[in-house]
Amino acid sequence: MIASAALFDPARFADVWHIVAALGPEAGCGPLAETWIPVAPGRFAVTGSFCGPSGARAFAATADLAGPGRFRRPAREGDDPLWVLWVDADYRVAVIGTPSGRFARILARRPDPRPDLIAAAREVLDFNGYALAGLRPL
Repeated sequence: MIASAALFDPARFADVWHIVAALGPEAGCGPLAETWIPVAPGRFAVTGSFCGPSGARAFAATADLAGPGRFRRPAREGDDPLWVLWVDADYRVAVIGTPSGRFARILARRPDPRPDLIAAAREVLDFNGYALAGLRPL
């Protein structure tokens, strides 16, 4: 059973995030990034890149806040909600994933985050039941 970050601050989540590790279809390509831009209260425009059949591809989507740390974001992975499972106190590293466990990412503000923050992010994924064997650095 997983939980989203109850003390999540959407305003602090805005900006560029580098995808430093991924579970799911993205694990085969990189580097990848996402940019979260507030466009209305509780709504973000999200642009970035994902792994397509021939390498990295661009995407654009909207993400609507549906609860503390919980977003509805139409995605090629399906209609699973996207949850922010954890973010460190300074919003340097975040863990996002679907409640189904089939998609997760470790995001960082810089492409070279501190190892202790990545270790904490991995612990969050493990605690929430994600299969860490499929988590790959990008």
